Amino acid sequence: MSSEFAIKVENLGKFYQIYKKPGDRLLQMLARGRKQYFSEFWALRDVSFEIEPGETLGIVGRNGSGKSTLLQLICGTLNPSTGSLLTKGRIAALLELGAGFNPEFTGRENVYLAAALYGIGRSAVDDRFDRIAAFADIGEHLDQPVKTYSSGMFVRLAFAVIAHVDADILVVDEALAVGDAVFTQRCMRFIRAFQQQGTLLFVSHDMSAVSNLCRQAIWLDHGEVKLVGKAKAVSHAYLQQTLQSVYGDETELRTIARTTAQSADEDIVPDASPDHDRKGPILDYSAKYTIENNLSDALGFESGRAEVLSVEISNLSAKGERVFEGGELVVITVRARAYQALDRPILGFVFNDRLGQALFGENTLAFTDLTSVPVAAGETFAADFTFRLPMLPNGDYVVLASVAQGELHNNIQHHLLHDALVVRVSSSKVRWGLVGVPFEDVVMKVCE
Repeated sequence: MSSEFAIKVENLGKFYQIYKKPGDRLLQMLARGRKQYFSEFWALRDVSFEIEPGETLGIVGRNGSGKSTLLQLICGTLNPSTGSLLTKGRIAALLELGAGFNPEFTGRENVYLAAALYGIGRSAVDDRFDRIAAFADIGEHLDQPVKTYSSGMFVRLAFAVIAHVDADILVVDEALAVGDAVFTQRCMRFIRAFQQQGTLLFVSHDMSAVSNLCRQAIWLDHGEVKLVGKAKAVSHAYLQQTLQSVYGDETELRTIARTTAQSADEDIVPDASPDHDRKGPILDYSAKYTIENNLSDALGFESGRAEVLSVEISNLSAKGERVFEGGELVVITVRARAYQALDRPILGFVFNDRLGQALFGENTLAFTDLTSVPVAAGETFAADFTFRLPMLPNGDYVVLASVAQGELHNNIQHHLLHDALVVRVSSSKVRWGLVGVPFEDVVMKVCE
């Protein structure tokens, strides 16, 4: 491990003594270690990792996997049973609703209390209080006891405090799952700004958020590290395991490995193709889409009951044209084969950006609910999805494709490929956002 670190964890462990009956505690005290009257429950065992200053690390895992225990150890609210932990700088954490708040105090009083726990004096809080109040945006409730707050108001006030304590390390545990869209966006803007100079630990069950915010991720399972790696690869593996736990013994999902030497964590290098001239709207939105079939090297999982055979994009606006610019009428065709009879098959796709963030997608589930199309074992079937191809900023995109069986709340993914197609966009004139819109005209004028 290097000498430059924000957090260094080595063989960290935390166990609790579990007693069958209250009297065993007294017996344990009297035994003075000569006999053990308890069983050990390891909430965390042999965890090691290092985070460099300015790094963002995602932590994923099911409830009870040890995520919150790890964060409490890092924040110093728990002492480890084994191993060592070193941190550098001030840590601000949002671990659970109301942590650090006195329920009898008002929101205003709790701002000063919570700030004091971070070593921020009263005069400094006075200078920042208006900004904290504006960030929380809970109005007159600020002067009411926090025991009357909703969960969303708790998070608003707690996040507002940690956003203004000049932390070097920020720990966020599922905080963004509570609150409205406006506040969530406010928090995301703060987090992205904080990432420019601070170290972030981010815990979430939202794999898109983990892939989008984090470069690296750790997957905890029953208190132990199951996987460490690039955030997108860890998210994919965790998704497969989560689905497997839902399916149980009914369906076994097998991991699909790459058939080439390319690493699963290797980033795709953009194709530096020249610009492509076209005639179009008054504003130039010309771009070049390069579509690459990646089916043989796609990562994912399969049950063996059905298989995605091909995923293709065809240009309906210009038959046979293989260059896409955005705005064309296109069709994505997903073909699959059933190896066992499927009475309610589902085909679908999702268009993801480089970080695994879903941009758009569709599946046949809505139509299956209306009129199912049973497929016999050995039969091939397909679905066509016709739409206008959006304009996208420069970068790499992938198309996830899958074949499943079932209904909305009860279905099994039999074959899922995270990157069946690779789409590279070069020379794009998209100026803002994740997806561009072709403006026909832009006019500025002086209004009377």
